[in-house]
Amino acid sequence: MTAPIKTLAEIEKMRIAGRLAAEVLEMIEPHVQAGITTDELNTICHNYIVDVQQAIPAPLNYHGFPKSICTSVNQVICHGIPNDKPLKQGDIINIDITVIKDGYHGDTSRMFVVGKPSILAERLIKVTQEAMYLGIKKVKHGVRLGDIGFAIQQHAEKHSYSIVREYCGHGIGAVFHEEPQVLHYGKPGTGEVLKSGMCLTIEPMVNAGGRHSKLLKDGWTVVTKDRSLSAQFEHTILVTDTGCEILTLRSDDTIERIVTAD
Repeated sequence: MTAPIKTLAEIEKMRIAGRLAAEVLEMIEPHVQAGITTDELNTICHNYIVDVQQAIPAPLNYHGFPKSICTSVNQVICHGIPNDKPLKQGDIINIDITVIKDGYHGDTSRMFVVGKPSILAERLIKVTQEAMYLGIKKVKHGVRLGDIGFAIQQHAEKHSYSIVREYCGHGIGAVFHEEPQVLHYGKPGTGEVLKSGMCLTIEPMVNAGGRHSKLLKDGWTVVTKDRSLSAQFEHTILVTDTGCEILTLRSDDTIERIVTAD
């Protein structure tokens, strides 16, 4: 199936939803401290999305998911369910936010560090974010998805990390997960051709150890099979004739400097 092309009116709604999702990540940052539970972070985000933004947290009850955000700590790759375990010094955590506003989705995530990270964790987070940026830099009308996946994979593997292959990015719009699937590995010149007006997420999951994952008994939480650390960043992207527009850009992002570099 081909990814749907958004109308100008739909794109404007995507911009609004993307901005709201980015604002949730900016809002929650000072709360990510040792001693807080991921369930408390979930409550703060839920109340902000519902009461302040007058929007809907997309994960809540999505195929039975019980919370409003995903919180993936340390060896958790993705889809971590918020719980009552307090965060501790040195933990790394991905917080994944998807907001629905006026029927359209904005989807984004980033890594947070509790206190001071280990050298390994700090390096893994840096390389994962760089890999996402390099993938985003490839986005443009006429480019193939394999070019994006290759750029991400090459950067991660150059640093001796591995790309998770069982989970990927996706098209997004009025539907949470649309076509196409956006793999974070691949071969140049392969895959679907991007067209202006497509919206998709780029969200590489990078492991410090092996690439293999394991799904826990709760049916959601995905961990590294070897218990190594994992990191992820995600943005929602609009494909344009000359490149792309990052719909979930935050004030702490350095993407502008990177994508304009030679």
